[in-house]
Amino acid sequence: MAQQIPIQGETIRLGQLLKLAGVVDSGSEVKALLASEPALVNGERETRRGRQLHRGDVVRVGEQELRVT
Repeated sequence: MAQQIPIQGETIRLGQLLKLAGVVDSGSEVKALLASEPALVNGERETRRGRQLHRGDVVRVGEQELRVT
């Protein structure tokens, strides 16, 4: 089951979401993580930490699954 991550605005960047969810602690860690293990956003491979996410998007990195709410 996906962990629900509430956001304040309309969108959030992938890197910000991963920090908010506690997957990483800093932006540099996001870059290293995505270089070694690309994320899946709604089932599609994503390597850009600046990818804009909207409510309802599902992000999977390794065993972690996050849903933007």
